[in-house]
Amino acid sequence: MKVESRLFEIVTVAVFIMGIVYAVLAQEPVGVAGLFLTGGLTLIVGTYFRFVSRRLEERPEDNPEAEISDGAGDVGFFSPGSYWPITVAACAALVGISLAFFYIWALVIAGVMLIMAVGGLVFEYHIRPAEH
Repeated sequence: MKVESRLFEIVTVAVFIMGIVYAVLAQEPVGVAGLFLTGGLTLIVGTYFRFVSRRLEERPEDNPEAEISDGAGDVGFFSPGSYWPITVAACAALVGISLAFFYIWALVIAGVMLIMAVGGLVFEYHIRPAEH
């Protein structure tokens, strides 16, 4: 996670510099506020990654002398045939359309559907303990 934290820290510095330059040249408060808030958010993410990287063991990505074979092996479990990701995407699209046209009734329905779809995606492989 050191690579990710370094990436976000570089973006933070760049956005703060852009914010200062924009504040001096444009003198427009909304853009300045947006740039400094963006810098603050990237600072939060970069700091979080830096703290997490201290607790985890070093990954091959964090070692500059690592070989490609150091990263070999299982990456993780990926569902071979799940319909939940497309369901989440469709519900998120419905939320977006409801917001665009400001249909509150559709926003409520799409929001509930989105919560159910995210729950289905998260708990897809959760199995209830066997009852004896």
